[in-house]
Amino acid sequence: MTQNDSAQAGQITERIAQELKQRLDQGGEHLQVKDSNGEHVGTVDHLEGDRVKLTKSDSSDGQHHYVPLSQVESMDGVAVYLNVTRDELQRGS
Repeated sequence: MTQNDSAQAGQITERIAQELKQRLDQGGEHLQVKDSNGEHVGTVDHLEGDRVKLTKSDSSDGQHHYVPLSQVESMDGVAVYLNVTRDELQRGS
């Protein structure tokens, strides 16, 4: 990864963090989190630093889990979409 690529990745992460925070500040239901295959992996609780904290009520083990913003590809009004699969996400935890 070149220095320019790293700077662009940082800008993308910052933009996604800002958009996600604005969306969560508007209230309403939490966004779904979907992996790169479109499978549901959780529900956004809130942002915590440079990570997305997932609700524990939507977790199979009843615990909070976290997703680094670097693994967030995009988002819309319904969901946050990751650039990794569920398996890759679990291996990174």
